[in-house]
Amino acid sequence: MTLDQILPGGNCRILKITYADRLGVRLLTMGVYPGMILRVVRNAPLRDPMEIECEQIFLSLRRKEAQFIEVVPVS
Repeated sequence: MTLDQILPGGNCRILKITYADRLGVRLLTMGVYPGMILRVVRNAPLRDPMEIECEQIFLSLRRKEAQFIEVVPVS
């Protein structure tokens, strides 16, 4: 499952970040790394971008970017 499939309010743990161009490096620089627990806060009106919270930091990601983050839902 990838991050773009998680509904708002859902929590998940990052399993793997697929490095596409400089996207993976940018995510790691922002503090997003495997093992981290994320919460999808909300989607924009047209579902893109999506807002996520990771360790009290809020980030906006495009759905295309979120497709490169493999996650597993947690409760």
